[in-house]
Amino acid sequence: MKKMINGFILSLIFTLSLSTFCVAETSSIVGKWKTIDDETNEPKSIVHIYEQDGKYFGQIKELFRKPGEDPDPVCDKCPDDDPRKNQPTKGMVIIKDLVKQGDAYTQGTILDPKEGKIYTCKLWVEDGRLMVRGYIAFFFRTQTWLRVE
Repeated sequence: MKKMINGFILSLIFTLSLSTFCVAETSSIVGKWKTIDDETNEPKSIVHIYEQDGKYFGQIKELFRKPGEDPDPVCDKCPDDDPRKNQPTKGMVIIKDLVKQGDAYTQGTILDPKEGKIYTCKLWVEDGRLMVRGYIAFFFRTQTWLRVE
């Protein structure tokens, strides 16, 4: 009986440890995400978010273009002093310098290459989806991105 109880306790500890690991793993922003346009609800791109020297960055890896659209657009509306000005959107780092604070990632910026606007941003995972919020002063806009397996 004692062996059975010890076995049950060990399996319970293992299960709890594994579920804690899985929750932590899925709450990370690191990985590939499908961006969804908040106006059209259509996929726009795949962004790979990665960690480098304690900060988080996001690079466009793939674009979803409609027939007739430029297959390799450049950021012609980016600010003149930004090195991304007139650079191809595919391969561009659009998320820069995020820092993990609790369950969110903040203190960085995100670029909308279509409009050329740079926003302060905050990212967090909610129900397995990445919530991406860009701020200008007190105004903000939030998109929901989907994890790519």
